[in-house]
Amino acid sequence: MATGLIALLDDVAGIAKLAAASLDDVAGAAGKAGAKAAGVVVDDTAVTPSYVVGLTPERELPIIWKIALGSARNKLLLLLPAALLLSAFAPWAITPILMLGGLYLCFEGAEKVWEAVSGASHETEAAPVTDPVALEKERVSGAIRTDLILSAEIMAIALAEVGNLPLLTQAIALAAVGLAITVVVYGVVGILVKMDDIGLHLARRAEPLRSIGDGLVRMMPVVFRIIATVGTAAMIWVGGGIIVHGLEQLGWPQPAHMIEALAGTAASLSSAGSAVIHWVVTATASGILGLVAGIALAGIVHMIAKARH
Repeated sequence: MATGLIALLDDVAGIAKLAAASLDDVAGAAGKAGAKAAGVVVDDTAVTPSYVVGLTPERELPIIWKIALGSARNKLLLLLPAALLLSAFAPWAITPILMLGGLYLCFEGAEKVWEAVSGASHETEAAPVTDPVALEKERVSGAIRTDLILSAEIMAIALAEVGNLPLLTQAIALAAVGLAITVVVYGVVGILVKMDDIGLHLARRAEPLRSIGDGLVRMMPVVFRIIATVGTAAMIWVGGGIIVHGLEQLGWPQPAHMIEALAGTAASLSSAGSAVIHWVVTATASGILGLVAGIALAGIVHMIAKARH
């Protein structure tokens, strides 16, 4: 009896260790995937507030909540099963698909850089909508469609990080990344879009709350511009890094080796902060490559558009 009990306890301890190891794998993979998706996350955060512009303040948070639910459905009900099927039956396609996503990020980033430099915009003005209910539905459906593209890139980046793990661990990690990013993005967006209302509320109070409120109202447009700029830079950097890494996996390691050699040389010139310098040089070089790729792709797209017209 004692021997059987000891064996049972050993089995329980072994199962507990396996469970703990699996949780560690999930947490580690989710953390890496979330970090790699940072560029898309920042851009998503920068884009979403535009969908509540022109709507009444009391409808801002309900609309963001609807968009967040749509984003969660995109990730968990559409993209997660597709990612698992891809991992199970066509793992060879993950790198090419990820590189296409990286090219898309570079293209979008290059378009935004061009808009900032030229003052032009490749987006068309929407027709005015007098019905607020119709306007809200239009904004929510448009935001969810845009989120599907960004979420697909997030899940592709995450899948590339967890593709070597067991299928169940992949599913849990991808679901964790999808939910965590949805909560973070739309939680931050909800706070940002209400900061000006908070500022206006404080501005009606006595000093020093009035000064704080005035400062918030003046600061929020600057904050949104900073977020948009950081999001654009992050898209180009992440997209360029994806392309470099994908080329290395497909048998063209020269760009990755050149960037690594450049970053290593720059880091060796500094006795302090070498790791930071290595990261900055790597990110900058990946960003330059991504910007070149994005400009080239944007040029091709615009040439095709002109030919069609």
